Amino acid sequence: MVVTLIIVCEVGFWVLLVAGLALRYLARMPRTGAAVLLMEPLLELTLLVVTAIDLRNGATADWKHGLAAVYIGYTVAYGHYTIAWVDGHFAHRFAGGPPPVKPPRYGLARAGHEGKLWLRTVLMAAVASGLLQLAIWFVGEGGDTASLRGWQMTTGRMVAIHGLIALTYLLWQKKDPGGPASPGEQADAQEKSLR
Repeated sequence: MVVTLIIVCEVGFWVLLVAGLALRYLARMPRTGAAVLLMEPLLELTLLVVTAIDLRNGATADWKHGLAAVYIGYTVAYGHYTIAWVDGHFAHRFAGGPPPVKPPRYGLARAGHEGKLWLRTVLMAAVASGLLQLAIWFVGEGGDTASLRGWQMTTGRMVAIHGLIALTYLLWQKKDPGGPASPGEQADAQEKSLR
């Protein structure tokens, strides 16, 4: 039941998002569209309540409950970001809005963008781990909480892996092929021109 509800919440997220944006831009009803978009958190609240009821009714804490916590954490961390991204593309495509701003592709600006995304992953892991810890306390010492603790470790691994990926953008910055050279390259070019 929990897995089915996760799928329903994901489908519901996209249905509400498209409906809200369609009302905002196509039907020219911005307030109604905003109201529909504000219903998005109700999906996660429903999932949280159903998961808690499932555990309270004696269900064994397993991977489904851990997945629900991670899904809620992901939605908290990346939900607004995703809505803003889709909103920008929808406004451009259907309402004559400006082209959406693309993330930077080169240098320190790209590393900063990747760092901000990593911070969202940290937030996702913190929310998910907090919910998992609440579930562990809720189940108590008499219940089997190994799966929930395993999901906490999984969120930690997600943060570590995403952190390493983000760090590569800082350590090995891609240079803009048409942009200005770095100060070191400029000094080398000046030294060669003096020879």
